[in-house]
Amino acid sequence: MGLPFVAVPSYAVPPPTARSSVAGAETGPIARPATGASERAAAVPPRTPRHGTVTTDAPDATAHTFTPQIVAVQASGSPGVALRGVRSPFVEPPLDEPPLAPPVSAPARRDSSRRDVRALGPLAAYAENPDTTDLFVNGDSGLWIDAGQGLACVPAWHLAEPAVRELAVRLIALGGRHIDEASPCVDVRLADGIRVHAVLPPVSSTGTLLSIRLPHAAHRSLGALAEAGLFGAGEASVNRVDRLRAAVRGRENLLITGAAGSGKTTLLAALLGEAPADERIVAIEDVAELRIVHPHVVALEARQANLEGAGRIGLEALLREALRMRPDRLVLGECRGSEIRELLAALNTGHDGGAGTLHANSLGDVPARLEALGALAGMSSAAVARQTVSAIGLVLHLERHDGVRRLVALGRFVLDGRDRLSIVAD
Repeated sequence: MGLPFVAVPSYAVPPPTARSSVAGAETGPIARPATGASERAAAVPPRTPRHGTVTTDAPDATAHTFTPQIVAVQASGSPGVALRGVRSPFVEPPLDEPPLAPPVSAPARRDSSRRDVRALGPLAAYAENPDTTDLFVNGDSGLWIDAGQGLACVPAWHLAEPAVRELAVRLIALGGRHIDEASPCVDVRLADGIRVHAVLPPVSSTGTLLSIRLPHAAHRSLGALAEAGLFGAGEASVNRVDRLRAAVRGRENLLITGAAGSGKTTLLAALLGEAPADERIVAIEDVAELRIVHPHVVALEARQANLEGAGRIGLEALLREALRMRPDRLVLGECRGSEIRELLAALNTGHDGGAGTLHANSLGDVPARLEALGALAGMSSAAVARQTVSAIGLVLHLERHDGVRRLVALGRFVLDGRDRLSIVAD
């Protein structure tokens, strides 16, 4: 007749004191349980903590892994029968079991000049190059990389469409958001400032799309940008750097314009790094990208609505909250909608030294872009013009040609003869 299984709590099984006691439990007679209350209390050992190791008070105590054991107990109605198969994960293992391997020491601190790209999975090897700024995965059609010389296809890369979709879902989840057919277009920020934008079919007719923006591996100061040729060459470069430093120290409100990938965020971070150390910078972004080297930076990031459509916190709400945080410099990472109303209002109420970025094709197109954004906020062209002239002191326009970024123009806003917003070279 087989022996029945009986589930026994771990605290009801006394821990073995020697290996022989465990081995003998399978064949030796079983003492009847104590009948007195005091004897029962003495027979029950303290509970073992419910975690991955068991320790003792002995000087040479060693942490062990939990190993199921066979123990013997008294079965009701079957006196003196040893029951096999009663396993408890909370029983201390035999003394001769080898201890756990010593914990692996923490890895050395990562070099601050390198990006942490491990979250990108199969794309990590292509993102390790410090010159790489963008990665584009076009479904199963291939991978394109921009390493400062324009886009180039990677012939060795191939990933099937299901694998690309799985990668996109994982990257978006790492950023704390969700992507599926109901929300097929999502933008997130991963560790170390990596920005990921994903689009799923059927919105994308060419398969799952991934657009990954990589921050510079090291902080780019104004001096470093000048050496890279952003401000031109020779005396012209020196004069522009001096002009920009004077604008920051003079607390002029700055607007940096240009196309996508022209270097707006990089220049903005470098300019804010020139601010005095005793000033408080509050930066507001839809997806956090700014990497400002400054001792006092506070960053706010917008939040999308959840699956139920609740919980959204937009840029306009964050701008209002930032005004209650006593900023010395108020920064809006990118103006793209009705938040332009709150920004102009803030910069017109004593919050000087602020900055922001705006997408525009050229310096001459900036007034029309601001009027269009003001219309989204219900502002008239005249209201946008008057507030902009009062709020923004200097406009910096960037362009990128053949992978090379340049500061091509500086300007300031004025009112034309019809009280419309216009811009002139500075």
